[in-house]
Amino acid sequence: MTKLQNMGLGFLKNLNSQELKTFKLHLAYSFIEGILAGVIVLNEFVFIKSLQGSGYQLSVLFQFSMVVFLFLAFFNAFTDRIRNRRKLLRITAIITRMPLIFLFFFPRSYEVIVGQPIYHYIFISVFLIYFLANPIIFPTINLLLKEAYRHENFGKLYSWATMLKKITTLVITFGYGLLLDKDNFAFVYVFPTIGFLGIVSVFLLSLIGDKENKIIFDRQSYWQMVKNSFSRMKGTFTGNRPFFDFEVGFMLYGFGFMASVSVITIFFDKALGLNYTSVAFYKNSYNIIAIMLIPLFGKIIGNIDPRRFAAISFLAMMLFILAVTLTQWMPANVEIYGVTLYYSLIFYILFHSIFAATMALLWSIGSAYFCRKEEAALYQSTHLSMVGIRSLFAPLIGMFFYETWGFTAAFVICMLSLLIGALYLLWSEKNIKIPVKPS
Repeated sequence: MTKLQNMGLGFLKNLNSQELKTFKLHLAYSFIEGILAGVIVLNEFVFIKSLQGSGYQLSVLFQFSMVVFLFLAFFNAFTDRIRNRRKLLRITAIITRMPLIFLFFFPRSYEVIVGQPIYHYIFISVFLIYFLANPIIFPTINLLLKEAYRHENFGKLYSWATMLKKITTLVITFGYGLLLDKDNFAFVYVFPTIGFLGIVSVFLLSLIGDKENKIIFDRQSYWQMVKNSFSRMKGTFTGNRPFFDFEVGFMLYGFGFMASVSVITIFFDKALGLNYTSVAFYKNSYNIIAIMLIPLFGKIIGNIDPRRFAAISFLAMMLFILAVTLTQWMPANVEIYGVTLYYSLIFYILFHSIFAATMALLWSIGSAYFCRKEEAALYQSTHLSMVGIRSLFAPLIGMFFYETWGFTAAFVICMLSLLIGALYLLWSEKNIKIPVKPS
């Protein structure tokens, strides 16, 4: 136990048997998901640089990662009829991860890919299927962990698992970036591999919990259950004003985030001319700092109003977009071992690390602090549905701003949206208290 205490894990001795078993599975799941995340994080840069995709196609690729959450009400109606969550997770993993194998058959030639745009659409479609798992997996994670972890340990244990995932992600991102610089088409081997690992990770997640019940169909029709699902999600807003305000703030943040992501990717390629190793360096640098910050923010999120926590995250993102914007007028840089380091992007790294650490917790479990534990999956489903709604327009509007007015105008509009979202949440915290004490 002394070794655990030295590592900052002395709290493990206070866990009950269910929490300890869940934590081990949670760590194993997070480790493998970190491998997947390390590859996916360069996905959009691969699409622009290796596949020569267009800006609007890039925004659609990013859009698909979020728009799938629009189907949550339909997925909820389906999953509500299924008691065997373990089997559901496993089937979902197989259906959504297997198509990654098709990328093995992509040509290793710029000329062939540019000459046959069908490959762009196949790539985008494969990842649409991949992302379709999220509306089932993400709410289920919240439900399983909220039931297994006591409230006082929830944020703490989640933060440690998230930290492991981020450590794994940064190692894989850097290695994958180096690999892509040596072979721009290395993704044809990598994606089928992570498809298999993705199935393994979800199988591990499915082992959390002891119940192995059979499928039970409700007497209500499926469409009646869809209607009920929408009704329950609507009830989280009408019956909980602080949560409603939380989602309003997230809508403003989400617009700024989604509208800027693809534009920043293009900025790194077209304006700064960065290679894969440089992009991996920037992503890894802020993640290294974020990893050190996550345990701290894991303690903070359970002790302050989640709306104030969200405001901190939004403002950090606003400042890192500002740092990217200023690079246009502060282009001084130095090249170190193939990495182009812009001095102004040092601030991008610092503020992005705060954003990454806070949002890793806030996006996943922030909604759980507005409800009782048995409502965790419902509240997270509602939260993710809002993600789907804003993804319908935000990425494409961000690309429109860039195509019409350029990088600066697009970035300024995104920063204003983030600032308004942060100020709104601070106002809400001051004037409206959370009525339900989470359990």
